[in-house]
Amino acid sequence: MNHEKTVCVIGLGYVGLPMAIRSKEVGYEVYGLDLDQSKLDLINQGKSPIEEAYIEERIAQFPVIATNDAAVIRKADIVLICVPTPVDESYYPDLTPVIKAVETTVKNLKKGALVVLESTVNPGVSEEIIRPLFESAGHIVGQDVFIAHCPERVNPGDKTWNVSNLPRVVGSFDQTGLDIALEYYRSISSGEIRPMKSIREAEAVKIVENSFRDINIAFVNELAKSFDKLGIDIKDVILGAATKPFAFMAHYPSCGVGGHCIAVDPYYLIERAKKSGFDHKFLKIAREINNSMPEYTVEKLQDALNLVKLPMNGTAIGVLGLAYKANVDDTRESPAFEVIKNLNKHLAIVETFDPHVLGKSTSQSLEAILEKSKAVIVTTNHKEFIDMLTPELLNKYGILVVIDGKNCLDKDLLESAGIIYRGIGR
Repeated sequence: MNHEKTVCVIGLGYVGLPMAIRSKEVGYEVYGLDLDQSKLDLINQGKSPIEEAYIEERIAQFPVIATNDAAVIRKADIVLICVPTPVDESYYPDLTPVIKAVETTVKNLKKGALVVLESTVNPGVSEEIIRPLFESAGHIVGQDVFIAHCPERVNPGDKTWNVSNLPRVVGSFDQTGLDIALEYYRSISSGEIRPMKSIREAEAVKIVENSFRDINIAFVNELAKSFDKLGIDIKDVILGAATKPFAFMAHYPSCGVGGHCIAVDPYYLIERAKKSGFDHKFLKIAREINNSMPEYTVEKLQDALNLVKLPMNGTAIGVLGLAYKANVDDTRESPAFEVIKNLNKHLAIVETFDPHVLGKSTSQSLEAILEKSKAVIVTTNHKEFIDMLTPELLNKYGILVVIDGKNCLDKDLLESAGIIYRGIGR
């Protein structure tokens, strides 16, 4: 394909970089804007700064011009804002990255450009924050600039779904902006691109998607705590329930919820609804349950250590996994760090190892961390851990206790080898 339009992607992370590469792949001229110089250097060398197969397989073949010079926005017919939308330590939404990206765009806007916010925000942000920033600078929305929202859908490590085939939803302030946005997204994705009746509806879609998952995970996490008391293996129960061919969707408990979406997005809706006079009690309870899981995991460790007459204080504990999900290097909102905080509170000697995040690991191999540890907590279900954590290896290094925070190991096999095994709800 040959597209005459130019695309500028602001924020070259897990969301923005695949969008930039895909846009280049289908024929757009593409610029990428980011503040991280080390990331820019790698991208301009045709190397991926992220462990993600889609990027690694294409970045050299479809080169993006990566820069920290905001002047490239002036060349763009389409500007994609793909910056983080985190929460602070009190779980309050922080829209600073979005506001700064919009302010930069406003200063460098090409007349008639389409600006698409892909960052996840609560309903109302485009109307209450983004549009006024353009209008206060004298731009007429629907004439000088067209604004749309297409909430990102990224699943790191997914070998099936990526930006080339994912269905998307798009909303805008006016029909022309919607038409331009639909044309662009249909040019890069074979998936259904669904127009929404309003930009606020488009904003709400992503919040609903991830709140749905958060609530269901909270449900099984609470069941896990209950079943621990009742002596029921929750993994077996869920697998049994999943045999029902309708009206059941399997979710699984773990040591906590991480990632850039599920652990964050519900707070955006909670806080925005509060301003409108509505209290999202259900969402808040789900967040409380899921936030409690790292501490609960450490409590299970403490109970298991008591069986072998070891105190938490001064005992070397190996934390296996720093990424928030299996087989990727993404550590955003990873529950592993909360597990580590809780271990430190108990004055344990904490060692860490993640084969995908070696730069943040205190040990550089599985054998090295096992040699230092008396017990381990599996906080990420990497394939390496599932394949290598055999009873033989654990016994070789004298590991007495295994806390399986992802329920990914063979419980019966480990227990038959004399190792104390505790899962989450099993």
